[in-house]
Amino acid sequence: MTTSLILLVLTYLLAPALIIYASRKIAFLDKLGTVLVAYVFGLLLGGLNLVPENAAGLQDIFMSLSIPLAIPMLLFTSRLSEWKKMAGNSFKSMILAMISLVAMVALGFYLFQNTNPELWKISGLLVGLYTGGTPNLASLKLMLDVDENIYLLTHTYDMMLSGVYLLFLLLAGQRVFLLFLKPFRKSAKNQIIENNSSDPYREMLSKPNRKGLLKILGASALIFVFAGGLGQLVPPSLMMVTVILLITTFGMLGSAVPSLRKTPYSFELGMYLILVFSVTVSSMVNIKDMIHASPQLILYISLVVFGSLLLHVILARIFKIDADTVLITSTALICSPPFVPVVAASIHNKTLIVPGLTVGIIGYAAGNYLGFIVAEILHWI
Repeated sequence: MTTSLILLVLTYLLAPALIIYASRKIAFLDKLGTVLVAYVFGLLLGGLNLVPENAAGLQDIFMSLSIPLAIPMLLFTSRLSEWKKMAGNSFKSMILAMISLVAMVALGFYLFQNTNPELWKISGLLVGLYTGGTPNLASLKLMLDVDENIYLLTHTYDMMLSGVYLLFLLLAGQRVFLLFLKPFRKSAKNQIIENNSSDPYREMLSKPNRKGLLKILGASALIFVFAGGLGQLVPPSLMMVTVILLITTFGMLGSAVPSLRKTPYSFELGMYLILVFSVTVSSMVNIKDMIHASPQLILYISLVVFGSLLLHVILARIFKIDADTVLITSTALICSPPFVPVVAASIHNKTLIVPGLTVGIIGYAAGNYLGFIVAEILHWI
């Protein structure tokens, strides 16, 4: 490993600690929240060309490890006995989000169909991508025989616009949604346990807590390895769905084990990995990729992403769905399940992590079917 890559590894691992420390000292950063600060820090890394050109493989490793390890840690401390009461709203919000997405894809196709003869294929890609995620995008590329250049351009613009979308959700999403939607009602019996310390990270690595955190880390690693092993038994197109589903399931089951649920600072350790993920994924965004632009395609994807969000909010108001549920559902579908804990932490509502992950997993499963069907219908008409 080169010196530049070693420095990047240290940056990814230690930047969250610096961000946490700075947030404790600077009121403005504390008000923004550590997740948002981590995201901006990563954007600066990428924007200032501080990431080595050969870092893609390393970044994939960090992304592939941080979230699968973090999810069980976040779920171990959950009280899940009542989360089914929220499932109804989450399911309704998911259906409304999918309806909004398909409507905006169809509208955009109607507006821009004369700009590209293969726009119907791009429409299918966008439906799959914003119902499930990148695995669906790759699968639909093969299913619809999409040109490589069109695929790469679509994927590049998606990364850029999804980054803007996520930044909006982290920075102002909840406040904006609350102008139009009712607030989320938390149940006292359905809270994720957090420590009352004003600075939990300072005490997290103290000697009395190290053994418990090593146990939590070991349990999360075991779940990840077991889920990853079972994921090898399914077709590649289903592997991501299978692994996330298994990790979520075993994390939920782990919350029924008292020694795991009651271990102090399990949640904080999981959130530290979320910060590692936030720095990593945002550092992969390269604004310069937008120079080789297709204005119509950018407008189309922008309409799909932000137009579907607007329509989703309007429908949620009609059906009386709360702001946080809409926010988390939208995150799961547009940004994909790994971002659910990130956004849930930023809005201080961890009770929606499990429903959000569930919505995302359903999206993974439905994305290929829905994307293919929509593409064929638009091609036919």
